[in-house]
Amino acid sequence: MVAHIHDTEVKKLELIANKLRQHVIEMVAHAGSGHQGGPLGMADVFTVLYFHVMHHKPKDPAWEDRDRLILSNGHICPIRYAAMAEAGYFPKKELLTLRELGTRLQGHPERKRLPGSETTSGPLGSGLAQAAGLAYAAKMDDKTFHVFCCTSDGEHEAGLHWEAMMFAGKYRLDNLINIIDRNNIQIDGDTEDIMPLEPLKDKYEAFNWHVIECNGNDIPDVIRAIEDAKVRRQRPVAIIAHTVPGRGVSYMENNYLWHSQPFKNGEEKQALEELREIEKRLKADHAKAV
Repeated sequence: MVAHIHDTEVKKLELIANKLRQHVIEMVAHAGSGHQGGPLGMADVFTVLYFHVMHHKPKDPAWEDRDRLILSNGHICPIRYAAMAEAGYFPKKELLTLRELGTRLQGHPERKRLPGSETTSGPLGSGLAQAAGLAYAAKMDDKTFHVFCCTSDGEHEAGLHWEAMMFAGKYRLDNLINIIDRNNIQIDGDTEDIMPLEPLKDKYEAFNWHVIECNGNDIPDVIRAIEDAKVRRQRPVAIIAHTVPGRGVSYMENNYLWHSQPFKNGEEKQALEELREIEKRLKADHAKAV
């Protein structure tokens, strides 16, 4: 049974997601390089994870009973860094050190540099195997935490990912939740043109997974999907989160070129202006809901 979430909480989470999107634009623009499309599209999912669903302690990132979050598609780390900073893992001013030499906020997360980052990621396709290993170990140790893994649809081209799917299905890792960013793009274009994934749901089910689909840019629907996943038993769960890459910035949405490219003159300003206009509307809605 999925608990009802009050409208005021939804509006609060929507405002956080918008703030995270603004952080992403500022970080990538300041760095002069980085990824925008995926981080903007996954802002709602990361907001739900860090501010509504996951059991974690920002001031005690090594807390033994915390839920684990594995970011397999490490290139979207700006959204994870933004969420962690807003949650209190480190000062928000540190976000502007993204990709600098010696920073804790590398272009792909490094576990030993940043407390609260469970794994070092970069090679696409490896995250689900790491997450499945953690989930399997938790079962052996009678731990009750969940292991969340965020993966991209493009990285499903990697063979290791499918081996991990088989492993998790065989051992019925019902403490493992794989959230797939189904935005239908990758660096070279449309996933269905480059290496078709459909029927993706059927493929996961054939590997003994339970599959839930949701609108990854609708916070109540994301919450519904994750809460549903947490009560499933005997099988790992894949959440296919349909997202819009570049969400919130008109010239980026559904444009694969914004998987990653430097901002040109005026583009950062336009992106922030659009997001701040959305923020104004959200604040007005929140005021009415309170």
